[in-house]
Amino acid sequence: MKSITIDKTVKLRVFRKDPKKAAGERYDEFDVPVEEGMSVLDAVNYAVENLDSTIAVRWNCKAARCGSCAAEINSLPRLMCKTRISDLGNVITVGPMRAFPLVRDLVADVSSNFKIDRNIPEFRPRAAGKEPWIMYDADVSRSHEFRLCIECFLCQDVCHVVRDHNAKYFGPRHIVKAASLDMHPLDSADRSVMLTKQGGLGLCNVTKCCQEVCPEHISITDNAIIPEKERAADKMYDPVLMLLDRLKKPNVEKDEKDGHEHQ
Repeated sequence: MKSITIDKTVKLRVFRKDPKKAAGERYDEFDVPVEEGMSVLDAVNYAVENLDSTIAVRWNCKAARCGSCAAEINSLPRLMCKTRISDLGNVITVGPMRAFPLVRDLVADVSSNFKIDRNIPEFRPRAAGKEPWIMYDADVSRSHEFRLCIECFLCQDVCHVVRDHNAKYFGPRHIVKAASLDMHPLDSADRSVMLTKQGGLGLCNVTKCCQEVCPEHISITDNAIIPEKERAADKMYDPVLMLLDRLKKPNVEKDEKDGHEHQ
């Protein structure tokens, strides 16, 4: 992205609201001096340290690794620490992620994501046999992409399905987690049907907006959501695969039982 010529100061507009108080929402404006390489988080911290210490903001590493400083910058979900002022111009508007309940000012309550995480079946390795487990690099790389997720939840915030059907759709972050397990070469479970019946996977209409805002450039839609949709469709509607799955199920249960006894 080509840098924009900006003045010696930028006008920073910060969303302000405390749900515990009767006052409505507003935007406070601050004139912040600009330094080379300055990020939006730097500008917000300058305002907190020098102009208004009551601004509530969440951050941790300043290195785009923790995901804590996720916000909406000029109406687009981004990490504040990774967004350069030189890419934005002279007026910058910062607000909280709107898909989640507001704690105060720029801080959103993302705890619902950790509750959803607990609904996804954990890693279930196939029963150990006499032969050693062998994993090919291509298979490992496929699931490794999803483990780059830093849980910033920007993909959840930008997803219009999450915003409109939050109680019915797990959201892209959690489809990514399930895919990282389903595509692991040693995992024996299949979470696609659960994602469809309980996680609202069918509500996703693959607009790829989640993929576009991911700071780790994970191909969320192409490599996680679409394959899970295809797998679920095969399991739920393909008569041949449904029959094979029923025939295979007793053998899988027997293998799991033998594995437990062996332990």
